[in-house]
Amino acid sequence: MDTQRPYLFGVVAGLFLAAGLVVSALVLGRTWLRINEGESISVTGSARKAVRSDLIVWRGTAAVEAPALLDAQTRLKVDMGRVESFLSGRGVTNYTLGTFTIQERRATHHQDGETTQKLVGYRLSQTVEIRSVEVERIARLDRETVALVEQGVVFTTDAPQYIYTKAGEDKVEMLADATKDARSRADQIAGQGGRAVRKLRAAKMGVFQITPVYAIQASWDGMNDTTSLDKTITAVVTATFSLQ
Repeated sequence: MDTQRPYLFGVVAGLFLAAGLVVSALVLGRTWLRINEGESISVTGSARKAVRSDLIVWRGTAAVEAPALLDAQTRLKVDMGRVESFLSGRGVTNYTLGTFTIQERRATHHQDGETTQKLVGYRLSQTVEIRSVEVERIARLDRETVALVEQGVVFTTDAPQYIYTKAGEDKVEMLADATKDARSRADQIAGQGGRAVRKLRAAKMGVFQITPVYAIQASWDGMNDTTSLDKTITAVVTATFSLQ
């Protein structure tokens, strides 16, 4: 009996040692798994789309000057009639007329060491605005307003505003494409280190840029260009992927 006790103690100790090794292996394995799952890679992806403006905003202003206010009002009424005839003659009917503005014109006189200002006349102006989906046809009006100048109308125009109205509809699709681009970049980077991308953990949308074609400028707040007919939309996403 006494000779068997060391043997039994050895067996029991061996069992405890084996059990301890198994538990340790499980703990270490789980710890390694948590560390592995915690490893990630963050990559920025982008998507671009070429678009053409589908709305134009065009504004012009007629102005007159006269010594008397009544004369200025009469002349402006005549000139605005010519402006409306100019537009209707080109098939444009969806325009709006703004309220006219009045500015007093004064001249400065210096006499006997004193400076005085005298009212010498009035300047009246009125704007016309067009919003149209016929972008290219309305854009040509800028070149054709010379016909008004030839009739004696003092008519000036602002630079047309070219607007793309479907950016909101494109946004979701482009963000998805930007995320796919980020995944492709992550695959390439992880592959260089002998790793593989597992799944998307987080995605953060960047600013949405609408810029003229071939433009290199950008803004931290995003851009919405209205100066060019043709534009480029850029969507950016910063995506974080887990690794395996």
